[in-house]
Amino acid sequence: MKAALLLSVLALAAGCRRPEPVAPAATLPVLTVHTAAVRAAAEPRTQAVPGVVRPFARATVAARVMGGVESARLTVGQAVRAGEVLVRINADELTARREAARAALAQAEREHTREADLLGKGASTADALRLSLDQLHLAEAHVHEAEALLGYTAVTAPFDGVITEYLVRAGDLATPGQPLFTVEGTADLRAEVTVPESLPALPPGTAVRLELASGAVEGQLVELSPAADAASRTRLARIALPADTAARSGEFVRAAWPAGGATVLLVPASAVQSFGQMDRVFVVNHRHAQLRLVRPGATTGGETQILAGLDAGETVVVAPPAGLRDSQPLRTQP
Repeated sequence: MKAALLLSVLALAAGCRRPEPVAPAATLPVLTVHTAAVRAAAEPRTQAVPGVVRPFARATVAARVMGGVESARLTVGQAVRAGEVLVRINADELTARREAARAALAQAEREHTREADLLGKGASTADALRLSLDQLHLAEAHVHEAEALLGYTAVTAPFDGVITEYLVRAGDLATPGQPLFTVEGTADLRAEVTVPESLPALPPGTAVRLELASGAVEGQLVELSPAADAASRTRLARIALPADTAARSGEFVRAAWPAGGATVLLVPASAVQSFGQMDRVFVVNHRHAQLRLVRPGATTGGETQILAGLDAGETVVVAPPAGLRDSQPLRTQP
């Protein structure tokens, strides 16, 4: 009983004891730092649109007369020159028509000469002479027509290029309008891309960045359809590639199509410090340092983009000293 009473007295005495005073925090010294303002800048945005590389010169050559294919010198990838004969069509009836037209022309020439002589002797009339002259002109036109049709039996390359497809062989029957082969030029390549109608229209001559298998190049917009496709809601654009671009027809390409601009915040790269898995800056607030966690973006040209944590116009400490602490008083220099 006496022991319990003694313990109660000791506990009461301990509860009444005054707490020892806590020592005040040490005063932080004033640091001189360099500062910079958070800068707002307009940054252009782009959207990748797909497409393929196509040559400007591209043609599917068709027959213009009917006849059997006598020869077809065609191979995929074959280089051809403009005017080179690639397909010959056998059309004997056209040869016969030309010979008949030439015979009719010779007869019309003789008739016209005879009428001129008779008119000089007073044995004919001026009307008869004019009629013979009309017959002569008609016969000449028939000869030209027959020769033109006969010329169509030799099918030539329309320009310098390569054969990408052929559709006939020797022995086939060619008919007017039937495709014989396809030829593509090897110069003046263009990227044909499909641009969503939601993206802005660009004027011809605008520079557009292109991504190819061989690397990035800068092309120039030459055509943009004013109407969108009803199914895909896209517009066809053609972008000229530089002459020395290492690309081939049919190659996949992406165009970085301008999609307006966005405002970004930039600070000197040295203002951002990595602290573990966090990034921080010191903001100058009423001549004191204020620690602020931020989310940085890309760093370009000595400036870092700030995605979150700062506002435009705020002042940050550039290259903060190692001993700088939150709430520490500052003396600022630009």
